[in-house]
Amino acid sequence: MLARRGMVATAVPVASSAGVSMLARGGNAIDAAIAAAAVLCVVEPMMTGVGGDAFVLLWSAREGRVVGLNGSGRAPAAATADAYRARGLAAIQPAGILSATVPGAVHAWETLSQRFGALPLGDVLAPAIRCAELGFPVTELVAHYWDLSSRLGFLRNDAARASWLANGAPPRAGTWFRAPGLARILRDVADGGAEAFYRGDAARAIVATSHAEDGCFELDDLARHASTWVEPIATTYRGVEVVELPPNGQGLAALEALNILACLDPAAATSARDWHQRIEAIKLAFADRSAYIADPEHADVPVRALLEKAYAKRRASRVGERALEGVAAGLESDTTYLCAADEEGNLVSFIQSLFTSFGSGIGCGDTGILLQSRGAGFVLDDAHPNCLAPGKRPFHTIIPGLLLRGGEPSTAFGLMGGDVQPQSHLNFVANLVDHGLNVQESLDRPRFRFQGGRAVAIEAPGLAVDEGGTLADALARRGHEVIAPGTALVDVFGGGQAIERRDDGTLVGASDKRKDGCAMGWWG
Repeated sequence: MLARRGMVATAVPVASSAGVSMLARGGNAIDAAIAAAAVLCVVEPMMTGVGGDAFVLLWSAREGRVVGLNGSGRAPAAATADAYRARGLAAIQPAGILSATVPGAVHAWETLSQRFGALPLGDVLAPAIRCAELGFPVTELVAHYWDLSSRLGFLRNDAARASWLANGAPPRAGTWFRAPGLARILRDVADGGAEAFYRGDAARAIVATSHAEDGCFELDDLARHASTWVEPIATTYRGVEVVELPPNGQGLAALEALNILACLDPAAATSARDWHQRIEAIKLAFADRSAYIADPEHADVPVRALLEKAYAKRRASRVGERALEGVAAGLESDTTYLCAADEEGNLVSFIQSLFTSFGSGIGCGDTGILLQSRGAGFVLDDAHPNCLAPGKRPFHTIIPGLLLRGGEPSTAFGLMGGDVQPQSHLNFVANLVDHGLNVQESLDRPRFRFQGGRAVAIEAPGLAVDEGGTLADALARRGHEVIAPGTALVDVFGGGQAIERRDDGTLVGASDKRKDGCAMGWWG
């Protein structure tokens, strides 16, 4: 998609349309992104919601720099590792009330809007309210996951099922669905701002549900929540600056993997060696991710050390012709993504999530709120930097990305899908830089998903490669255990969106073929 005055790319077309409508009303890319994000909370309810979190990277044309917003929530004050272990838990599963942390998305919307938006937040939320009140057409992939998640029991209490099933059944593709309870909560936020959510009916419904489910939430946990402006982190990959958010997210792993890959000679796009080197770079970065990433307000995360080029060179020296297994850390000591751009030069990379499908599966009264399951990102080992503690943010999978060329904003991009996200960031950037693909080609090119050990799922195992035979066979000869992906999780390799701003100001939008969405341009 090509346009000049604005662009929005999301995973569901009605959300892209909502974003473009903000541009047409005189809003900017920030307004467009928030409008699209709010609509996605209605029309893609298994992936995102007002009970989830959000992260944002933004090139601010006014400030001439990249700014970052961490909109993730914290553990309730009563959520301690001792308390969870006393309940017989050795780990936190991504289901039920104990997996829920404070929702951060709504506060992130307001925080972003107040600093950078051009329209009142109430106006920006109008499309989402309209979708929830009047209904929306359920798209194909959304219907698939709605049905699958329902059959697997992911809507875990009566309130969740009453809000998100129609007469006890998930909606089919092409049918219309209404969410009146969520419409009421969104209208509260439109009228009263984030305070109406964190101190009003939504907060009371969350706490009442938590008490009924034997959870840990109290009103003060909601009232204390605030988003945090953070300094982005970055590396340079073959002359292109790649920007991510700092921990508690896993963007650090994507940057480390790119640093490692940059130490290796580029391989032909048609070779199995290209795939092998990317897999090994991710494998090494993931070992460090598991060992070190945590909430920097509660742990000393060695960001600078992990991003040093000398460290990447040492890690890259471990990459040979055979697959590594049992990689250790090297230092000593279900989501939706969208992006938006405008003619002013703002470029927004925005991601929000409930984590697993329908999050914790716990609905809150008749509000339509589903609490996220981000608490499953914690561990219950006191010695680990990511151990559960009151007021602490868990390890997060969702990561927005930005590219800069010559210090100027080039591309907003992101790819959803849990652990696959840093892997897909690596692939997207390398496809652009190493192989000269455009943003749509870079999203569409087949991907891998590292599974641990030597196991890796390959999206196109039958692809012919330079070494002869198929990609799967060539990787197997290198010692990789190639796993065939299942058919139920049809976007197991993630789905993404991207917007590139060319030197002449032309905006190029791309939307992943693995999702229902699209990029929409605005010409004005």
